[in-house]
Amino acid sequence: MIRVITVDDHPVVRRGLKQIIAAEQDMQVVGEAENAREAIHVIRQTACDAVVLDITLPDASGLDVLSRLRSEHPTLPVLIMSIHEEEQYALRVLKAGASGYLMKNSIPEDLVKAIRKITSGGKYISPSLAERLASEFASPETSPHEKLSDREFQIMRLIASGKSLKEIGAALCISGKTVSTYRARILEKMSMGANADLTRYALDHHLI
Repeated sequence: MIRVITVDDHPVVRRGLKQIIAAEQDMQVVGEAENAREAIHVIRQTACDAVVLDITLPDASGLDVLSRLRSEHPTLPVLIMSIHEEEQYALRVLKAGASGYLMKNSIPEDLVKAIRKITSGGKYISPSLAERLASEFASPETSPHEKLSDREFQIMRLIASGKSLKEIGAALCISGKTVSTYRARILEKMSMGANADLTRYALDHHLI
């Protein structure tokens, strides 16, 4: 039996995931969580074979949860699901240790296939992402935002979305001064001079 834990802040989504998984005779949902804190707790307390994790949670990024899981459960397969287009996050989460990336609009057709793939030791990616990976190996040039660390990328998106340094600090439980330091580093790495440049870049690259 393949035991799955689902993490998403929307009850309707969790219910849908559970129905799809329960329809398979050899799969079952053994735990659910609606935020990052609860996810870490449930995964610590519940034996499972895979985690299906939304990248956007109310109290932290799915990337933060993924980082914790890689530290505490290094062999546990994690399937990241997201409403964001693959070019925004897929390569980043795979490099961070995820076993796969699934667009939410692909869930009905591909969820079970993805879970089977990652629990058998493989990586789940869409055909379009596979093509992009192949082209990146052929051409090693990277986009400016791909030079950012996961935390820098998270803060860049928040700045580009119009959040103040104080709001970002409160959301991430860090000081405004620390956010300001991150901002300076982000602007330097991306060769930009102002928040407006980040916003324009993020819009052009569909990052927000």
